[in-house]
Amino acid sequence: MSSSCGLTITLTHGTEKHTLQVVSPEENGEPILQDMALIVEQVTGVPLNSQKLICKGKSLKEMEQTLSVLGVKNGCRVMLIGKRNSTEEESELKKLKDLEKSVELMTTKLEDVNKELLRIQKGFLNKSLQAETLIKLDKRIKTTMEQFMKILEQIDSMTMPENFFDCRLKRKGLVKKVQGLLAHCDTVEGNIGQEMDKLQSKNLALFK
Repeated sequence: MSSSCGLTITLTHGTEKHTLQVVSPEENGEPILQDMALIVEQVTGVPLNSQKLICKGKSLKEMEQTLSVLGVKNGCRVMLIGKRNSTEEESELKKLKDLEKSVELMTTKLEDVNKELLRIQKGFLNKSLQAETLIKLDKRIKTTMEQFMKILEQIDSMTMPENFFDCRLKRKGLVKKVQGLLAHCDTVEGNIGQEMDKLQSKNLALFK
């Protein structure tokens, strides 16, 4: 049983005191620091990346390390320093997670446009269909770019007090991701333009 490898610790957080059972999710596995930190998050509401865990005066940091190696034994006292997210921050986090889902959806659309463009570039699409397809792809990439811009505007309009560390970190990551995707859209749009130009010059040559 995995519980035989588990241990009980006493967690103190400010004036609160909790008795925690820490076990590894793996059969017969030894619990690691991350297993404990996740239980601490559930019990106290302090997010994993805002936790500072101290045992016997030593700060515990190596998340993948087993508790026994870190000196955390059965019956140990562990002190937690860290603030739980406020309900306001939680609601902002939820908004960011929803925007993240929109970004994922738009990324799939961008990839689809890119795949279809590659088929044209490699000559897999019938010549007679290329012009019409390129016009459609151009429209789709422009719509995708507009959507990404809207998402950036939404992120920008969110209020983030200084102490919303989780939110600010997530927002920063999301902004960087969307900016990268917009740059990719630019490249794809440019490539579509090039293919259109090629077709036009071919048609002109034929016409002459």
